[in-house]
Amino acid sequence: MRWSGVGGFVEAVLERVRKARAGLTAALATESPYEVAVAQGELEDALRLARMHDIDPGEGALEG
Repeated sequence: MRWSGVGGFVEAVLERVRKARAGLTAALATESPYEVAVAQGELEDALRLARMHDIDPGEGALEG
């Protein structure tokens, strides 16, 4: 993932959150407990990173 400066970092974190949310949605559709657990972990990690850097992940953030 390439980024330039603070704005690029923020966008990269937000993109990671967006992808993690999409991954969780896809995992929920599979009804596989393993896939859901992995996707939830990815989303929790992305949201934790956003919180650590005071980045608002937007509405619909699932708290981990």
